[in-house]
Amino acid sequence: MRILVTNDDGIHSHGLDICADIARTLSDDVWVVAPEHDQSGVAHSLSLNDPLRLREVAERRFAVRGTPTDCVIMGARHVLDGRQIDLVLSGVNRGRNVGEDVIYSGTVAGAMEGALLGIPSIALSQAYKSRSGQPPFWDTSLRYGPDLIRRILDEGVNRDVLINVNFPDCRPEEVKGIAVAGLGRRRQERLHIDERKDGRGNPYYWIAYTRQNQFKFEHGTDIAALEDNCIALTPLRIDITDEPTMTGLAKLFEKGV
Repeated sequence: MRILVTNDDGIHSHGLDICADIARTLSDDVWVVAPEHDQSGVAHSLSLNDPLRLREVAERRFAVRGTPTDCVIMGARHVLDGRQIDLVLSGVNRGRNVGEDVIYSGTVAGAMEGALLGIPSIALSQAYKSRSGQPPFWDTSLRYGPDLIRRILDEGVNRDVLINVNFPDCRPEEVKGIAVAGLGRRRQERLHIDERKDGRGNPYYWIAYTRQNQFKFEHGTDIAALEDNCIALTPLRIDITDEPTMTGLAKLFEKGV
């Protein structure tokens, strides 16, 4: 089995090494093609106005000056030159990718591009509290990732579907189970613009999140699963057409103009 590994945190991130280690428990034919620099939050963007720069970091390990989407395409079409790829693993992301995160996530986008290319693809993320000072529990991803991926592959992944996996922010022995869950929703009023001034008094801005008190997330969602120390597993479709709305609009406009 040939595995292509990518991420959005960059070629030197610890999570990428964890993902490669997971891949090597499944196969000895592992290729890493990841962004030269951190590409968190770039979503499924494609570089069209800038050239891609490819650098060989080590044997079967390459850095691309581009996005995770660029990396998967570069890996499939150039580095591996069209040779069959049996699995794309994207991650392990430093931080969870749940709910509306999947819209922005470069990690999810790497797996999405793999699915678009017809390759079974899985996004992997390790939840952690960035403000706590505690590093991510990478051992949790490493402990549960290989067996979970084997079971998914044995079951089979439908074409144009990717699997989004989030590991909870806890030690391996504290994981309570695996929850197959839908996407949750968080309150977007948490988003705000943090305005600051540079040394010359000129304003600059950060997109930031306001801390809020904990509240109960809807049962059956990926966010609730992580809060309960469960591994959250969510299948995502490439086709994002909303069928009920399409049916309603078809009836609305069935008489034409």
